[in-house]
Parts: sequence; structure tokens; C-alpha cells
Amino acid sequence: MMNIPTAYQKVPGLIMAVVSAIFWGVSGTCAQFLFEEKSLDPGWLVCWRLVLGGVLLLIFSLSQKKRDTFQVWKKPIDAFQIILFGILGMVAVQFTYFYSISLSNAATATILQYLGPVLIVAFFAIKNRRLPNWTEYTALFMALAGTFLLVTHGSFDSLVISDEALIWGLLSALALAFYTIFPVSLLRKFSPATITGWGMLVGGLVMIPIMKPWEIQGIWDLETFLAFAYIILFGTVLAFYLFLSSVTIIGATNASLLCSVEPLAAAGTAVVWLGVYFGIMDWIGTIFIFLTVVILSLTSRGKKTS
Repeated sequence: MMNIPTAYQKVPGLIMAVVSAIFWGVSGTCAQFLFEEKSLDPGWLVCWRLVLGGVLLLIFSLSQKKRDTFQVWKKPIDAFQIILFGILGMVAVQFTYFYSISLSNAATATILQYLGPVLIVAFFAIKNRRLPNWTEYTALFMALAGTFLLVTHGSFDSLVISDEALIWGLLSALALAFYTIFPVSLLRKFSPATITGWGMLVGGLVMIPIMKPWEIQGIWDLETFLAFAYIILFGTVLAFYLFLSSVTIIGATNASLLCSVEPLAAAGTAVVWLGVYFGIMDWIGTIFIFLTVVILSLTSRGKKTS
């Protein structure tokens, strides 16, 4: 029987990684639509997304590894870490991102969030007491240049987005860096679906007394239900499922590299669907930050990482 070439065996994983990134990018545009057109509050939407997404991911985890799903609560140190991850990781990364969208647009918020990998490189450079190499310096320069073009359009006189939108976008990048680094020890013991599911559910439960999700707000019609359902099903459950599945086929480095198309997906759908203006400087800044993620992902190949 003829062996299928390894490259062809990886095709499903490549497709799943790209599709998951597109799902995430489009969900950001759906959120912008709900904030601008249907008057939903970012925190309220995040609360629902975390609770429903967490429950559905845990159901998936139970169907795959029943024992693994509840093992995380048996040791106090693991339970403490999952609670911290839920609050400082999941809530922080979701709320800062969605709130940044409400202050600017899905494209700008997503691109600013993708400065997170640069912060991760900086963290490990400090932790390991080493200077970045030349490729990391190149990535840092491109990230800064991309951000400058995105928020100023090349002018030193003023910002094209509000100060508040820029601050929340940078906080989103910081939250993404923490979200990526913190659960490493947990992911060595438990499946990604388990950690992600519990992190979402814990974060959502913490938000319930504050956001009061039972108090329905905004304009609810067919468009609202469709956008809301897309964020939960496609932008959360299916996106995470496809991404985690792709990791098992093509590895975390390749999957993360392909997921860097998320800002492009967010920018494209925001421009086409919601009519967000994206000028030449915005696209150049977007490409610079996209290349930053590509460079950092390629640099990590062959390295022994934590």
C-alpha cells in the first residue's frame, strides 16, 4: 500500500488552523456589529461568551477524556492556578479585547492585541537574562513601526484612534501575553480543552454578579441572535476545537504561525461588512504586525522552549 507523503498528511491540520483563525477574526467583527448596531455591552457579551463557551468546551472535554476533566480540582495548587487563569487570563484577555473593539473597531483591536508575542519575547528575554537576537530585534522594530502607522497614519501630531482605545488595545496585548505564558504548567498535566473550558467557566462565573447576564439588554432581533450565536459557536467552541486539533497534527509552532491570519480576517470583514475605513497606512501597519508574528514563529522553530 502506497504511503501518503507527510506533507499531504498535514493538510487537514493546516486547514483547521487557518479556519480557526478566520473564525476568531470574524467573531471580533460580529462583536463590533453588536456593540455599534445592537447596543450590547462588551462586559455583558464577554460574560455570556465565557459561560456558554466554557460549558460547551467542558462537554467536549468530557467526551474525550472523562477523568482528565475533573482532575484539575484535586490538587490545591492546580485549582489555584486554574482560578487565577480564569480571572487574570480569560476575563482579562476577553474583556480588554472586546472593550477595545467597542472603542475603535474589530480590525484595529485585533491587530493591537497581536503585539502580545512581542511582549512574550521580552518576558523570556528578561527571565533568561539574555538579549534578544537580531531576528527578535527585527520583529520588535516591525511591531513598533506597525503600531505607529496603525494609530497615527505616519503623523507625529495626533492619533487616529482615541487614547483610551490605544490603551485598552495595549492592555489586550499584555493580557494575551499573560494568557499564553501562565497556563504552561497546567497544559503539561491536562488537555487544552480542559484548561480552556474551566478557565472560561471560572471567568464567566466571576463576572456574573457584576454583569448580571440575566438582564437582557440591547436590540434583539434575528441579526443579533445570529451574530451572538456565531461568537459562541464559531468564534469560541469551533475555533478552539479546530485550533487544538490542528496542534496535534502540525504542532503548536505551525498552528500559531497560521493563526496570525486572524488580524487580516478581522480587518477584511470589518472593511467589507461594516464599512470600516482602512487606508494604505492601516494596511501597511497590519502587514508589519502580521510579519512580526511570522518572524517570531519561525524563530521558535528548532528551539527548546518552556
